[in-house]
Amino acid sequence: MHRSLQSFQIVNNDWDLIDLKVFCAVARRSSFVSAATELGISPAYVSKRVSDLEKALGVTLFHRTTRRVRISDSGEATYAWARKVLEAVEGLNDSVSRTDRRLTGLLRISSSLRLGRNHLSPVLAELHVAHPELEIWLELMDRRVDLLAEDFDIDIRMGDVSEPHLVTHLVVENARVLCAAPQYIAKRGAPKSVAELAGHDCLLYRERHQTFGVWRLQGPQGPESVKVTGPIGSNHSDIVSNWALAGHGIILLAGWDVAPALKSGKLVRVLPEYRQEANVCAVTAAKLNTSPKLRTCIDFIMKRLRKGPYALDTSIR
Repeated sequence: MHRSLQSFQIVNNDWDLIDLKVFCAVARRSSFVSAATELGISPAYVSKRVSDLEKALGVTLFHRTTRRVRISDSGEATYAWARKVLEAVEGLNDSVSRTDRRLTGLLRISSSLRLGRNHLSPVLAELHVAHPELEIWLELMDRRVDLLAEDFDIDIRMGDVSEPHLVTHLVVENARVLCAAPQYIAKRGAPKSVAELAGHDCLLYRERHQTFGVWRLQGPQGPESVKVTGPIGSNHSDIVSNWALAGHGIILLAGWDVAPALKSGKLVRVLPEYRQEANVCAVTAAKLNTSPKLRTCIDFIMKRLRKGPYALDTSIR
């Protein structure tokens, strides 16, 4: 599922939009062969397009060796501008050429495993039904993606957005909370302070960008941090959730994630006056007013994650 190269038209006698598309693919992949595979064209054609662009601009875009392709300083500057040009062209096409307002083309979305699987994936299935000509690719990973370098249109994430070139759209307000199974509390007792967490079995889970083993919490006295340890840990929230349900320790997970277990009594809150802010946001590299397609898709996702069968339960605060 790739955006068609045929949609790009010549803009002057020196280089055209196909050159920018090919160049960006090579920059992302650090490989002429991988870029050719992504775009469905031959490696020789990729090499020719990049060489033509280098001649037109009068710079070296890549340092080539027999083993790898490395982008140059001039290439990095060109990549930033090329992305802006391609995004502007797509926004123009979305705004002007499609009078029937149908959504077409490829939409690449990333998210974390549990959020993506349990909530976002059924929402995107509904989006496909509403807009059948829209191609949707969802990629789930427990790490923070680079939207520009990895060519994603939207990232649905929790926590702060520190990248200055990204635009944040709040989906729901959310917080991570501490909880454990009743049998663990019966055996070990409940901690009375954040500092006491250091003496408990804490189930370590590194979610995308978090510092491993350090829990930073907001409470009645302001922010507090504690270095926690435990006998078992994972980068997958399903695993630590199951360990917590089995009574193996204390977890710090999103309120929407543990809400069903807390309401059923399978888990209980620990230090309920403490929390870790972690709002759920849709993050894009372009302002929505430049892309009606992105704006429509973001609105669709936000409405269904706020209300309906796949909404995030944010009643646990």
